[in-house]
Amino acid sequence: MTEVAVIAYGAGNIASVQFALERLGATVRLTDDPAVIAEAERVILPGVGAAGYAMARLSELGLVEPIRAFPRPLLGVCLGQQLLFETSQEGEAVDLLGFIPGAVSRLEPAGALPVPHMGWSRLTRDRDDPLLEGVADGAYAYFVHGYVCPDGPATLARADYGGPVPAVVRAANRWGCQFHPERSAEAGATILRNFLGLPEDPSC
Repeated sequence: MTEVAVIAYGAGNIASVQFALERLGATVRLTDDPAVIAEAERVILPGVGAAGYAMARLSELGLVEPIRAFPRPLLGVCLGQQLLFETSQEGEAVDLLGFIPGAVSRLEPAGALPVPHMGWSRLTRDRDDPLLEGVADGAYAYFVHGYVCPDGPATLARADYGGPVPAVVRAANRWGCQFHPERSAEAGATILRNFLGLPEDPSC
């Protein structure tokens, strides 16, 4: 049975993530303990709200360096994906975890589309990855976000919201989903199931 540490740092509702993982047979630990996170089989970094607050909380709890040093599969969800990048332009510029080059910026879709982007959008796969195994091109996922990550070599899949929205990203052993897989029906369950099945050394 796969054990997952879900980082509980006060920046989002983590109960739905916990329940989705448990439905797939995982053992879940909600934790803000750096030692538990460092030793976990895999880690999920959830989040909603402001990047500055999230990074401040991670710093206060002594979690920034354990997250940066974590060598096994890590998945950022929603704001958690954005935290994988270098900086955010939300409010005053905020330094993030720095795994992926580029700055997270305010979502400014073409036309009259509302911000935040809230609801179901289709995923267009850019390249194959074990996290996306079994997820059909065009599958729907559920988004809630007002900021968007830069599109680049780390992008595995995109959504279209008046412009490209990097929906799934990867840098080495760190993945991100801009959407909420725990709310994204079968596609989301498939992604979480794939995450649970990743090898401890993702380079294998």
